[in-house]
Amino acid sequence: MAEIRQRKLKIYTRADVQTHNKPDSCWVVIGRMIYDVTEFLQDHPGGDDLILKYAGQDIEGAMKATNGIEDHPHTPAAFGMMSEMIVGKLDSGARIVDENWVATDDFVPEESNIQEDLERCEFLDLSKPLLRQVWESNFSKDFYLEQVHQPRHLKKSARLFGYDFLEMFTVTPWYVIPIIWVPITLYLLTRSYMEFSTKFGGALGGLSTLGCFLTGNVIWTILEYGMHRFLFHVDDYLPDRPFFLMLHFLLHGIHHYLPADGLRLVMPPILFTVLQYPFTQLAYKIFPGTAIANGIISGSFAFYVLYDCMHYALHHTKLPNYLKQMKSYHLKHHYSNFELGFGVTSKFWDLVFKTELK
Repeated sequence: MAEIRQRKLKIYTRADVQTHNKPDSCWVVIGRMIYDVTEFLQDHPGGDDLILKYAGQDIEGAMKATNGIEDHPHTPAAFGMMSEMIVGKLDSGARIVDENWVATDDFVPEESNIQEDLERCEFLDLSKPLLRQVWESNFSKDFYLEQVHQPRHLKKSARLFGYDFLEMFTVTPWYVIPIIWVPITLYLLTRSYMEFSTKFGGALGGLSTLGCFLTGNVIWTILEYGMHRFLFHVDDYLPDRPFFLMLHFLLHGIHHYLPADGLRLVMPPILFTVLQYPFTQLAYKIFPGTAIANGIISGSFAFYVLYDCMHYALHHTKLPNYLKQMKSYHLKHHYSNFELGFGVTSKFWDLVFKTELK
């Protein structure tokens, strides 16, 4: 029974525990067990100051008087009484990411041992559908973010859903992106050119269309950086609730968790359709005339196709020199520091906003 109860306890990181260091929220640690002793402070025979001195910290050495500071060992009864105050357990401390890791051109990740990873890290079971596990999770946001940014690798795609009908919307071969979005891009570009040509004639209409198209290219690079940094990595503002952890995992977390999954390196068409809609509608509202809007949107879509195909290549392919550099840069974002390096097609906006990976 004790073992079953321990497995069901919510998992916290040490950083989580350290935030509970006040009289109105006082947690302490013994071994891996976390205790909420807030209500016990006023009843402690030695006064609340003795406990508050260790608020948010490990108290085992103090209770056993083995830390060289306290000289009053507690009885087994005192330890037994604390069992009623358990609120969770510490994570196992298992780490995969090496901050000094550098990608090589021939980097091929080793396959993760599913059972060993589950026992060591106590995170997700890669042999079962993942999304429901996150929805029913028993870990804190800090633990989730810590683990989801430590890459694992499988030979074939892990399942998000148990149902095949739902699963097929989450996996996308890279070539689907140009098949769907290049015709749409060409259609919008043609519409833009035809309308400009009607107004200004063929030559000037072509130049106007080209100008809008190139403007759309630039706008996409800003959107690429902004969405990656402020939407996909909205980590600090993510509510500590399973539902929001599930949304984060579905949107981008699974890519960091399984970065070499070849069927999840490009954006599923249904997801990009949802994400692009407010931006294209905004373009039609703020730019004067549909010719300008269509030209800019087509330029953005063209660079989106380039971005997704390049993103796939950076994770899988031996590349020309510039792309080799970007591969090393992007993989370092995955395997070393996910809080920097948001550019995929270039480092330009990372340099502008000082988020470049060194």
